[in-house]
Amino acid sequence: MIDESMQQWFDHTESLVSALIEDGSNEDVHHTIEHHFSSADFELLEKSAVAAFKMGLEIEEPEEAELEDGTKVFAFDIITEQPLDVDILKDEAKSMFELAKQCKVDYDGWGTYFEE
Repeated sequence: MIDESMQQWFDHTESLVSALIEDGSNEDVHHTIEHHFSSADFELLEKSAVAAFKMGLEIEEPEEAELEDGTKVFAFDIITEQPLDVDILKDEAKSMFELAKQCKVDYDGWGTYFEE
């Protein structure tokens, strides 16, 4: 059984891939996928980045960000290269969601760019 939070990311994946394909993004090339992680606790976020790095994942530098309500959080992205394949991206989102849960940080979904 998939929990509600994971289902949200599966739905996000389906709608984002559909929107990209509908807009004409090239399905035959790999897309740069940015998985977003955040936490108000920098030490927890740093530990999760180290864990991801040890798994061989590409990590971007953590940054400080401010939410709409003024709350400060720290964030980083894990970068992968994937085709616009819903099943592959769902599996990857699930792995990222589980990593975040295990590390006690927030998984804020993924995004990519239009490819010609």
